Amino acid sequence: MKIIINHSLMTPIYEQVVDQIKTMIRKGKLKENDQLPSVRTLSKELKISALTVKKAYDNLEEEGFVVTVHGKGTYVSANNRELLLEEQKKEIEADLEMAIQKGRRCGISDEELKSLFEMILEG
Repeated sequence: MKIIINHSLMTPIYEQVVDQIKTMIRKGKLKENDQLPSVRTLSKELKISALTVKKAYDNLEEEGFVVTVHGKGTYVSANNRELLLEEQKKEIEADLEMAIQKGRRCGISDEELKSLFEMILEG
């Protein structure tokens, strides 16, 4: 599994792992029931603490993206389609919020922004 850790980012390493695994699931590189590398294997591969990988896996499990079967491993959850859709909606919402903020910084009124979004939606 190709995960790239950037130590110069302000984002914690476990969050980088979580985000990249979610992206792989979203893009279909990791599919339902695919097994993730063991905590030890991934920590050695990434040269990070096993506790950091464990925290990432625990976070993914709490969010419903993976399921851990003790003694067997961690697997991509079979019921993550709705979660992925919700994640994508949150991502789009954040992007739209950034666009609105940028528009306001440029002096565009909320009414003009609304018209612009409507025009874009109409194609």
